[in-house]
Amino acid sequence: MPFRARAPVLTTTPDNPVSDPAPRHTRPRALGALLMDAGRLTPADVDEIEAHAEKTGQRFGDAAVQLKKVSPGDIEKALARQFNYALLPHGSPDGVHDSVIAAYQPQSAVVEDLRTIRSRLALGWLTGAARNVLAITSPERGEGRSWFAANLATVFAQAGERTLLIDADLRHPQQHQLFNLKNDLGLSALLTGRASRDVAIRVHPQLRLFVLTAGLVPPNPQELLTREVFDFVLERFSAQFDLVVLDTPAATETSDAEILAARAGAAILMTRRNCTHRVKLVQAMECLQRSGAKVIGSVVNEY
Repeated sequence: MPFRARAPVLTTTPDNPVSDPAPRHTRPRALGALLMDAGRLTPADVDEIEAHAEKTGQRFGDAAVQLKKVSPGDIEKALARQFNYALLPHGSPDGVHDSVIAAYQPQSAVVEDLRTIRSRLALGWLTGAARNVLAITSPERGEGRSWFAANLATVFAQAGERTLLIDADLRHPQQHQLFNLKNDLGLSALLTGRASRDVAIRVHPQLRLFVLTAGLVPPNPQELLTREVFDFVLERFSAQFDLVVLDTPAATETSDAEILAARAGAAILMTRRNCTHRVKLVQAMECLQRSGAKVIGSVVNEY
């Protein structure tokens, strides 16, 4: 089941009125009104944009951007409010990392690719999975494994699925940096009895996405992952969430990824175009097969 993720391309999404409007009490507020509430437009601006949209046959959002009254980002934020869609801040001290593109730029081409992967997983593997835990691994570091895990978990949460992202890379953790979270307590603390299961953090009140960071890097990561308590933790989380995504270490550097993939319900192998070495890819596949992990697909990353 190969997938390919392209580099992101910024696009804008105009208003999308339906032919059979909803009752007044449930109808989304007009985009122009939301932009005025945000201080981005004046009533005069709205009149000018509406006139231009009618003249050119455009939607309100496209007309507003063409007239340079607002930016594509302003339109996306207003659409998020209009349809009760969580849009996370980014690129600031309090925001997610720019690489978590699904969280703040949902109309980009790369996020559409991620939605395609989500649909195939939801309609295929997840429907009949004995365990709703998905491990994301790669042959080596630097191939986009953590990026993919973060964005895949985000698009599942955007579809209304209660999703938990666990940073199970207890050697080189990344998810706390991608989501701008504290990392003093996390998986390592949970496995050693120094934290409870509520250590997982919900990243936004309107998004059903929870992140369990790796926590402080322990001196014995593999021993922690092989303990019975880790199986118990996964079992409890899999019962509480619709999907659990594991960000694992590189498969050829340690046997941690084998352990995690074997305990998960399935695994996806991440590769990167013009980066992944064929020998390492074969080695990673052999490691996962030897562990009995169910590899359900691979992703070729061009990001």
